[in-house]
Amino acid sequence: MSLDDPSFLLAVLQIIWIDLLLSGDNAVVIALACRNLPPRQRLSGLVLGTGVAITMRVAFAGVITTLMTIPYLKIAGGGLLLWIAIKLLAPDAQEAESNIESGETLWRAIRIIAVADIIMSLDNVIAIAAAARGTMELLIFGLLVSIPLIMAGAALVLATVERFPIVVWAGAAMLGWIAGEIVISDPFIARHLDTAHHPYAWLYAGLAGIVAVLSLGYLNRRRCRQHPDFV
Repeated sequence: MSLDDPSFLLAVLQIIWIDLLLSGDNAVVIALACRNLPPRQRLSGLVLGTGVAITMRVAFAGVITTLMTIPYLKIAGGGLLLWIAIKLLAPDAQEAESNIESGETLWRAIRIIAVADIIMSLDNVIAIAAAARGTMELLIFGLLVSIPLIMAGAALVLATVERFPIVVWAGAAMLGWIAGEIVISDPFIARHLDTAHHPYAWLYAGLAGIVAVLSLGYLNRRRCRQHPDFV
């Protein structure tokens, strides 16, 4: 491909569009994980979280095809993402009267972001790699475009969360939906699920993920309020 090749320009536009669509989930995770940090540490959390997200995408770019064909990997990843979404719904440090030091909280947020991005970066890189059509320059371009989109998105979500706490539940519900879709697309399930007879399986899986996150997240919040040491 060359710069004056229409297919090259089309691929660039496709990658930008994919990044706009798929950077949102990473931004939500970063924002929710950083929402309880002291104001002076939030910028560090956003920058480090974005760095983790991009690192995960680069790391998976070379091995993505192999990873996505391993049975049960997506099932395990989807279950782990559900657990992360539920933990993100726990009461914040002040509400639970937690005495965790701010520095420890920052690294705890980074750990949450890292684990979630390991799971979610798989599908993101697949989409970008498909649009790049095997061109390494386009793949790198797609990864670079992700950086400002994720940072801007995380900052916007974080600002919104401060004014409208209900956004936390909406973000967790979105992660539950993603987890359900990840599980249903696992090669093991796909091999035994007749999509012709179950065309809406992905919808049911996503809704099941939302219900699981919201219900278990609610129960977890109640437990955390009753037993602050469990937060």
